Amino acid sequence: MIEPAAPQGVPQLLPPPSDPPEVGNLFVANYPPFSFWNAAELPRVNAALATAPRPGADFGLYLHLPFCRKRCKFCYFRVFTEMDSARINSYLAALGDEIEIYAGLPATAARPLRFVYFGGGTPSLLSVRQLTGLVERIRRAMAWDGAEEVTFECEPGTLTRSKIAAVRAFGVTRLSLGVENFDDEILAANGRAHLSAEIYRVMPWIREQGFDQLNIDLIAGLLGESWATWRESVRKTVELAPESVTIYQLELPYNTDFSKGVLGGSLAQPLADWQTRRAWQEYAFEQLIDAGYELSSAYTVVRRDKPCRFVYRDAVWHGCDMLGTGISSFSHVNGVHFQNTATWGEYLGALAEGRLPLDRGLAPSPRELLTRETALQLKLGSLDTAYFQDKFGVDVRVEFAAAWERLRQRGMLQPSADRIELTRQGLLRVDQLLTELYDERYRNARYT
Repeated sequence: MIEPAAPQGVPQLLPPPSDPPEVGNLFVANYPPFSFWNAAELPRVNAALATAPRPGADFGLYLHLPFCRKRCKFCYFRVFTEMDSARINSYLAALGDEIEIYAGLPATAARPLRFVYFGGGTPSLLSVRQLTGLVERIRRAMAWDGAEEVTFECEPGTLTRSKIAAVRAFGVTRLSLGVENFDDEILAANGRAHLSAEIYRVMPWIREQGFDQLNIDLIAGLLGESWATWRESVRKTVELAPESVTIYQLELPYNTDFSKGVLGGSLAQPLADWQTRRAWQEYAFEQLIDAGYELSSAYTVVRRDKPCRFVYRDAVWHGCDMLGTGISSFSHVNGVHFQNTATWGEYLGALAEGRLPLDRGLAPSPRELLTRETALQLKLGSLDTAYFQDKFGVDVRVEFAAAWERLRQRGMLQPSADRIELTRQGLLRVDQLLTELYDERYRNARYT
């Protein structure tokens, strides 16, 4: 790969974008788009929850812990900062109430959990006492002793040695460390709460606990990034030798500080364009592959000498039942999508009244469920056509033939008689390609 030359003497600045970043969601987590979910579908959601689970469907639990020390300027999640212990405790009590309600419903009661995911926000912002109390309450309602994977997201500056030990003790198998970048000026410019020294401070504590998998997150395209700083972040990641690395290209959903700056013309310097972001991600993948990793998806690499699975990712992308709990979380149960309210008062108020805090839902058609799995699994780089034939009775090579031909003509798809496989360039921009699979009514719709 040929790198564009970095401007001499001003390593933090980029030339005017040739392919400027557009404001709007890029990363595809679901289909149909969230903008089509609505409250009128909630009776169908309640009917699905009152029905016994689909035979053979995997089941997982997601817990949204929406608290952070600071709000990153690129963040689009529902998070809260500067919450005192009393308010956090009130939220954790409501979260426990929500899980206990689900523990009594036909669709979700007494089902073995294949995975548990502590997401945020910043789960590691909670104290050991808060985490322990939450876990004890959850496990009384939904035991996860047989879970293949328990993931816990964390921010380096919120970790202590005792907290890492406590997290390991209650069964976490994968620790996901939100590093994003190793340059302190870039971290500060993008609103990150931690400093690079805190990454190195916690690494020995993480390693002494023997987690099955340490994942490090990086973001290509942060404000102030240059080829020099990006190469250094990649080099330091390789040195730390995590079991897996996840690399996202910065995107600009409508509700981020950066998006407002782009729309208002108030950013002090331009963000990297898509071509540069893709080049940075490709460079990172090449360096990591040379260091002993292999591609696992459009965003992840895993070490070849210690194979790692992403049970949460693969189960969701293969249409599992996932119960999303906490404010604004979304779920998929018995073939129906639904999402919780994003309002603090409504979330706590509903649970205080003993009811689920549901806000909107959607019951997809069989065709939409097929498209959802096809789109999500394409992020792996290739499709197992036999899987779709067995599950849906459909040959996806034929069903989406027009889309595959358009992608092939653009150089994004590798021609093959029996597989659907993206080229490397297709993999680097997969989220931008997925609308080729969408039904016409969804193609130009707002995602959220």
